[in-house]
Amino acid sequence: MIAQLTGEIAYRSIDHLILDVGGVGYRLMIPLSTFYSLPEQGQVRLQVHTHVKEDALQLFGFLTLEEKQMFTLLLSVSGVGPKLALNILSNIPAEQLQSALASGDSNQLNNVPGIGKKTAERLILELQEKVRKTFAAEIASHPETVSPSSGTRIEDAISALVNLGYKEQLARKALNSLDLADGTSVEEILKGALRILVK
Repeated sequence: MIAQLTGEIAYRSIDHLILDVGGVGYRLMIPLSTFYSLPEQGQVRLQVHTHVKEDALQLFGFLTLEEKQMFTLLLSVSGVGPKLALNILSNIPAEQLQSALASGDSNQLNNVPGIGKKTAERLILELQEKVRKTFAAEIASHPETVSPSSGTRIEDAISALVNLGYKEQLARKALNSLDLADGTSVEEILKGALRILVK
């Protein structure tokens, strides 16, 4: 299985490129995020996902390991194939997608062409915990780009709201709308969330 390729760009378009590796041309499908970051020519190293089907073997290339990991996670969801997974990554940067899935933010996913409400909910349902575990370090190191749900205090607040009878998704939505300062206590977070939820 091919996991990584380094070679010269022989051809590049918005959805694929041909990479010349020692005289052999490999055709790799790519998301727009990778396309925009690629040079027009020269040598590049791509992370590769090898997708094997009964009648074909396809290669998908990504400039970062993070993109490749997100692509692989998306493929693990029932009903999501390589084409849709590439489309999602072409519309939402990998880091932003991590944030949306970890926080249960279906609105960002609904903005992707081809993603309806049910698919967005299924992606969150099946990937929320996987994303939190796989990208725990990245989420912790980019708190400004991720829903506060990555913090322990936020999780404690969500747990308390769920125990009060609120659905987790509603609780997260309320918390996402709060402008929280560093060091905000769980009690203050709960008060702010409840002011929104009881309206």
